[in-house]
Amino acid sequence: MSVTTRRFATTPGPAPSSPRLVLAPVRDQTVLDGGWWPRSWDPAAELPGLVLALSERHGRIRHLMLNLRTWDSRFRRLTVGPDVVRIGWFDTLDPALLVATTGRDVQVDLLVVPPGTPRAAAEWALATTADPTNLRRAPDILASAPVGPQAAAATGSDAYAVWDNEGGSTAPIGRRPVNDPHTIPPRTGVPS
Repeated sequence: MSVTTRRFATTPGPAPSSPRLVLAPVRDQTVLDGGWWPRSWDPAAELPGLVLALSERHGRIRHLMLNLRTWDSRFRRLTVGPDVVRIGWFDTLDPALLVATTGRDVQVDLLVVPPGTPRAAAEWALATTADPTNLRRAPDILASAPVGPQAAAATGSDAYAVWDNEGGSTAPIGRRPVNDPHTIPPRTGVPS
C-alpha cells in the first residue's frame, strides 16, 4: 500500500471515535498544550474525533499541520460537521508533533504518541504533556518515556507483567527510547 494524496476527506456516517487526548489544564507558559495517542496512522479515521475534541475546548479548528512521512494517507481538507479543516503536510515538522490552529489564530501544539506505544508509556507521556511544570519538547518526552517496570511504577499499573509476557525485553532496565520518532524510518504506507 502506498501513501496516497487526496483533496478531501469527510467523516463517514458513524461518529468518530473518542480520541485519547489529554490537554493541559491552562494554556500558560507550557511547551506543549497536551498530548494525543491515535489508535492508527490513518488520518481519515483519527483526525475527525481529534478536531471535535479540540473544538470543544478551543473553538473552531481551521488548520492542522502534520508530518508528511508519518501518516498512511494525505488529503488537503477534512470536513467535520459543518466545518472544513485545512490540512498541511510538512516534511520538516517533527513526527512527534501536531499543530492545530483555531479560528481565533491560537496555536495548539500536541505531542503525538505513536499508536503502537505500550499503554503505560503512552499514559506517562500524555500525563507529562499536561503537567504545567513540563518544559520538555515532544521528541524528548517520547525518548524519555519509561518502559518495562519503570512504566508500571510511573503509572501505578502492572503493565510490565503483560508487556513482558507478550515478548517484552528482559534486558536490564535503563533509559531506552520508546518509539523515538527520530529513529523510526519514514512510513511506507503499510499499516502498523
